[in-house]
Amino acid sequence: MKNATGNISNKVGFKLTAEPGSAVFVAGTFNNWDPSQYKLRDNAKRGIYKTTLTLSPGQHEYKFIVNGVWCADPGCPDDVLNVHGTHNSVLRI
Repeated sequence: MKNATGNISNKVGFKLTAEPGSAVFVAGTFNNWDPSQYKLRDNAKRGIYKTTLTLSPGQHEYKFIVNGVWCADPGCPDDVLNVHGTHNSVLRI
């Protein structure tokens, strides 16, 4: 799929299991690490949070933010050490 600037972009699903009623977001290199831009939804109220984003091809580092706490994606097998001494999950498109 091409975006408004004519570049190729892809739909990517993010999913995280957390306590029902949590505030869950995803942030990464794709949104300048904004912790409040992309909220995940728990539509069934069972603690399974999901969202779909349209991202450009390439490597993207990201983390989930659950109730204000940053955490790597436990379902992502690829990660890198960041400048804070913790790990970012890595997604390659």
